[in-house]
Amino acid sequence: MAKDPRDRQKSFRKTGKVPASPRREKPFREASREEEESLFAAGRNAVMEALSEGKNGDTLFVAAGVGGLTKIIDMAKAAGCPVKEVSEKKLSELSKGVRHQGVLLTLSAVPYLELSELLKIPEERGEAPFFVIADELEDPHNLGALIRTAETAGAHGMIIPKRRNVGVTPTVYKTSAGAAFHLPVARVTNLAAAIDELKQHNIWVYGCDMKGKNWCETDFSGGVALVVGSEGKGLSRLVREQCDGMISLPMRGKITSLNASVAGGIIMYEVLRQRLNISAINR
Repeated sequence: MAKDPRDRQKSFRKTGKVPASPRREKPFREASREEEESLFAAGRNAVMEALSEGKNGDTLFVAAGVGGLTKIIDMAKAAGCPVKEVSEKKLSELSKGVRHQGVLLTLSAVPYLELSELLKIPEERGEAPFFVIADELEDPHNLGALIRTAETAGAHGMIIPKRRNVGVTPTVYKTSAGAAFHLPVARVTNLAAAIDELKQHNIWVYGCDMKGKNWCETDFSGGVALVVGSEGKGLSRLVREQCDGMISLPMRGKITSLNASVAGGIIMYEVLRQRLNISAINR
């Protein structure tokens, strides 16, 4: 029941002081990037339980110099989670004040598939394979945007490496606008080996590179995998050597590069245009 404002006037006449206004609830605040990234299990028992129950483990962080973690490390490796050694200070930052006992497991927002499972998807649909590969993308917003575009362009899945690449974190999931829930993601140990396996399934692998062939002069009607590298370094050497060809976009401005997800998105829609047999206007 709301208080009568005249009560405040009566109180002022008696005490000479204006009573404090009723406390208002704080407005809703969106979670910060750090809070969104805080999907984790900290502490030895919590980490072991998460690993034994088959949670979506992403990366295991262990504090340098802390002993007694051999069993947990072995469990993480068996689950396919990369193990990174960090300082005690860094681990405390990751745990947001939660007691970590020298170990913390970050969790993926979605379960990962094996590459063999990903390859079955276009086969079961009777479609030419279409995959997108992220090569050392460390920005979660870039990966999220790439997943979103890949899903809308009809890709069958995304392939990411376990190391030197961001996983499907809560920030990635949010940036993808939920597309990460619909687009299967495979996480592989060796990206070059994964590309070789794609080739064995008659999939042509094209890297996005400034020195490549014009994007609209390539036939994407068959099995295709597009590799998008990081904005700073581009494609890694081994991955570049494994590609069947390079695809580029023309640049006419003073800026000589595009955001990784933007460049990937343009080429993905060229793949879709060709598959839908949409004619281009030639002048």
